[in-house]
Amino acid sequence: MIQVFIGLLAAVTLAATAAADQMRMAVTTSFHNSGLSDILLPAIRDDLGLEVQLLVVGTGQALRLGAAGDVDAILVHSRKAEDAFLAEGHGTHRREIMYNDFVLVGPSEDSAGIGDVASAADALQRIARARQPFVSRGDDSGTHKKELSLWAAAGQDAGSFGSWYRAVGAGMGQALNTASAMHAYTMSDRASWLNFGNRGDLALLYAGDPVLFNQYAYIPVNPDKHGHVKFDLATKLETWLVSDRARTLIDTYRINGETLFVFNATGG
Repeated sequence: MIQVFIGLLAAVTLAATAAADQMRMAVTTSFHNSGLSDILLPAIRDDLGLEVQLLVVGTGQALRLGAAGDVDAILVHSRKAEDAFLAEGHGTHRREIMYNDFVLVGPSEDSAGIGDVASAADALQRIARARQPFVSRGDDSGTHKKELSLWAAAGQDAGSFGSWYRAVGAGMGQALNTASAMHAYTMSDRASWLNFGNRGDLALLYAGDPVLFNQYAYIPVNPDKHGHVKFDLATKLETWLVSDRARTLIDTYRINGETLFVFNATGG
């Protein structure tokens, strides 16, 4: 009889676990590659009893998943694309959560000489003039969109570049690995770069231009368009993401003593 009771208790416990709240969120590869998700997800589970299933993709794909109603919320970093997503009614609102910045990395010998330039535009112009190998994400991610806008601001047409410009169509980690193998330049968000661990002969060569600012924002998918989305859970998660608990975890997350993200949500 005791064994039957224990068996029933175990079955109830498993059923309760299986019935825990779950939601799906599309996030950028740069956010995931940073390692921050490994810090935040267990805390969300502990504090809210909420399992957040991540779909790790580029910003462009995350927005498409949101527009199709395949996720309940998105966490992305491309303001122009986010505004278009909202204008089309796919999301309810946009909430800024945290930021870091983009950096230009490349071979430590810096053949293009970008380490002493005055702006990101100057750095890209030097790389283009020297026709030094450059690895692009090429995946319609927020980082890729930003990179293309920077080339344009520098008076360069990335579509006309020759074989020295390689679009890998992959996430930030693979782009960094490819750049390391090719002794090439690339643009990375700072968090992914720090988590990359400076493998190979790559070095951070240029940073600090205000145009390299990189804001991450949270957008719940609109339940008026997709009645099946879990808007209540997306709202519950948003409340947590702008809380003091999230602020502490985000601001204190460091690699080798360096901060990867800065919390800047308001109204929590």
